[in-house]
Amino acid sequence: MDHVVGLKCTLCGQEYETREVLYVCPKHGYEGILDVQYDYQLIGKRLTKEGLTKNRDYSIWRYKPLLPVEAASPIPPPQVGWTPLYRAKRLGKSLDLSNLYLKDEGRNPTASLKDRASAIGVVKAQELGKSIITCASTGNAASSLAGLAASVGMPNVIFVPESAPKAKVAQLLIFGAQVVMVKGTYDQAFDLCLAASDEFGWYSRNTAYNPYLSEGKKAAALEICEQLGWQAPDRVFVSVGDGCIIGGLYKGFSDLLALGFIESLPKLVGVQAEGAAPLVRAWKTGTFQPMVPHTIADSISVGIPRDRVKALRAVRETGGQYVAVSDEEILEAMRQLGKGGIFAEPAGAAGFAGLVKLADEIDPQELIVVLVTGNGLKDVESAIKATQEPPKIEPTMREVRHLIRRALSDILI
Repeated sequence: MDHVVGLKCTLCGQEYETREVLYVCPKHGYEGILDVQYDYQLIGKRLTKEGLTKNRDYSIWRYKPLLPVEAASPIPPPQVGWTPLYRAKRLGKSLDLSNLYLKDEGRNPTASLKDRASAIGVVKAQELGKSIITCASTGNAASSLAGLAASVGMPNVIFVPESAPKAKVAQLLIFGAQVVMVKGTYDQAFDLCLAASDEFGWYSRNTAYNPYLSEGKKAAALEICEQLGWQAPDRVFVSVGDGCIIGGLYKGFSDLLALGFIESLPKLVGVQAEGAAPLVRAWKTGTFQPMVPHTIADSISVGIPRDRVKALRAVRETGGQYVAVSDEEILEAMRQLGKGGIFAEPAGAAGFAGLVKLADEIDPQELIVVLVTGNGLKDVESAIKATQEPPKIEPTMREVRHLIRRALSDILI
């Protein structure tokens, strides 16, 4: 891994060799989140636009020279990454935005962006000779880890709050994970998982705590720019819970800028649910305060964002912003995305809800990308709540005619 220079603490700036520390800066305990440092001059010789044009590996591994793994390390078989980037003309027109794109992360193997991080986590566990991998999650990180670990036959232990949606728990069980349902919040499950991994020596895939995970998530930024012909967007909207995704996006765009692949960084816009918006408050006030989260968007229902330093840096250093949206605005965003052909879970739709809220402040010509971070099948109860129950009729044409006259005439006649 000669292209990785080392690890740098986001709090004190202390630098470490990769063999010195496994997870966090020892000076700050769990809060000492580390950032992976690269030798861009060396990477620039191995990763070129011309080489990528010839590369037929359409996954995150096409960027392996820019990922913190050994060149010869085997990778899990599921295809992770290279999710489609759609030009959303109809939705853009409704918002008076002529260059709106949606990146559908629900097309990943376990139907969320979290597969990108889990793929890296599984490879790192294998490189280190770890036999068991673990994480805490509200659902998506858990199901992604369970699926990727299952693909290489690696046992895994998953801690989830008892409020996790049944669909996500079902994924865990099908993938053969050892599931531990915690009678408490995600933040409590996270702390319990860290304590268990310390005691039993399991490899921790926990967000932020493991410095390599955001490096997997940054691949979404690399793909966006390549799919746009190496043009950086003007703004990128993404939902934020722990902050690892938006921090990863910032890292990816920064990598491309350092390599000379793009000319500027997009403004990153972090979107949180009003009932779980500690980073919105921190961005506005300059002071972080934990909160007890409450929102239908379970994947971003986080009161103590573990990657908050990187998440706040990502917005501040790109001239972006944070915005909070209500649960009703999230449900409406689910409906609107559905009309655009994308089925999103609540957290997946939150980024679009943020765009809708800020649309009047944006130049209509700006190139906008919204990351839809998870598929709607992850939380079907919220999907039904976002719409309405379909009508039920007797099996007669008389009933059909009556229904059309009463409810469907505007769209069918």
